[in-house]
Amino acid sequence: MKKVYLIILALSLTNLLLYGQQKTDQIKVLFVVTSHSEMGNSGKKTGFWLEEFAAPYYLLIDKGVKITVASPKGGEAPIDPRSKSGSRLSEASKRFLNDKDVQKVIQNTVKLDEVNAADFDAVFYPGGHGPLWDLAEDKTSINLIESFNNQGKPIAMVCHAPVALKNVKNSNGEPLVKGKTVTGFSNLEEEAVGLTDVVPILLEDMLKQNGGNYSKADKWQSHVVTDGNLVTGQNPASSDATAEKLYKLLKKSAE
Repeated sequence: MKKVYLIILALSLTNLLLYGQQKTDQIKVLFVVTSHSEMGNSGKKTGFWLEEFAAPYYLLIDKGVKITVASPKGGEAPIDPRSKSGSRLSEASKRFLNDKDVQKVIQNTVKLDEVNAADFDAVFYPGGHGPLWDLAEDKTSINLIESFNNQGKPIAMVCHAPVALKNVKNSNGEPLVKGKTVTGFSNLEEEAVGLTDVVPILLEDMLKQNGGNYSKADKWQSHVVTDGNLVTGQNPASSDATAEKLYKLLKKSAE
């Protein structure tokens, strides 16, 4: 009887150790969303684009990734109202709109200056027009991205989010995108949504001016490029593929 008890105890301890190891090894990704809700002086609202958050978020958490969501101001992050309705809502967006728990995450984002790159394996920036006004110049975000890059950790961004790279430097003090193949919302796509004269930055132009090798597909087509530890997606249709590329980098680095 004593022998059986010892065997059961040993198995229990083994399971606890394995569980603890799994928890320790869990991939952790930081999501950074905009805090900006006004579309310049147009009188229209903006924020982050729901599909560009929801698709990567669910793809990653369904694979067991732990996600923390932060924003420059913390608290509730604005969702572009145009991305929450319409006949073309993706399954991920619909899932979010019925997911009270994840909605609470967006209502209570962590303040960006309270996070540390050392605590995460990668960072992901969803787009939307909001980042053009805040994340392009946010010093905390700039320092954070530089920290991820200096640690060789994956950095992924989709649609307008690569604007957050505008003032980010590499270890040589040059623009991070210099010489890298990158993509993001194209000038033609900005023109198609009628916001060329509203936005403060045309993303395609900025990436080229900073020395990036800008790549694009036709309007609204999925297009993702990976260059080293940097993954960029062109538009909302690229959301899933951008997250998939990020996950592949994470799995590769874990091998």
